[in-house]
Amino acid sequence: MRFPSNIFQSHSKKDGNFFEGMFKILGFKPKKIDVYKKAFLHRSLNKKDANGNPMNYERLEFLGDSMLGTIISRYLYNEVPEGDEGYLTKMRSKIVSREHLNELGKDLNLIQFVESRIPRSHFGDNIHGNVFEALVGAIYLDRGHTYCEKFIYERVIEPYVDIEQLEGKVISYKSLMIEWCQKQKKTFFYEVYDDTGNDDLKHFAVKLSIANKIVAKARATSKKKAEERASKRAYFAMQNKVDHS
Repeated sequence: MRFPSNIFQSHSKKDGNFFEGMFKILGFKPKKIDVYKKAFLHRSLNKKDANGNPMNYERLEFLGDSMLGTIISRYLYNEVPEGDEGYLTKMRSKIVSREHLNELGKDLNLIQFVESRIPRSHFGDNIHGNVFEALVGAIYLDRGHTYCEKFIYERVIEPYVDIEQLEGKVISYKSLMIEWCQKQKKTFFYEVYDDTGNDDLKHFAVKLSIANKIVAKARATSKKKAEERASKRAYFAMQNKVDHS
């Protein structure tokens, strides 16, 4: 993409590089560059504004999540007129799933802009989706709903949303495995056990047992993530049984 001459003259070199990076991702010129900078501030920096309020991407993430949900809902409402409320809710959940948002953040390489006291190698996958949502929130504050919707259509819907493919996409492996166990009348339980490893960040280790047999183990930065990861491993270990039951 060619940039208009003198587009970065009013910015410092650091600001100019950030402005240029945003311009390439957004496809339009940011007006309030500081809003976009906030979308990449990690809470570990402990930054505060002039009024003493925390400055990090989490509030923008909340706003971006709402905008994504609204715009995706409108798209599905128009695209699938025969879909009932349950179907539309399920499809929206698949499009804005944490896994999908993480993929979007990775594809745009948003992590390159993140400012943090924590080394990037210590971030979990969710950082990619978090800053993607924060970026959407920043777009809304900077340019309003029209630009926000245009960005989501160009960066999310057009390249990634395939209704037929999404109909078969698993939202939660934990829910899938629980439903299968209940259907097959098999006992199951998730158990947290000690396995701190060598990570600086606290991790939870979970093992999933089905019919009194341990079928999968996993570690993650939260119990919920560890259970989902263990469930996913259990699913792929038992895929033939689960899919054909």
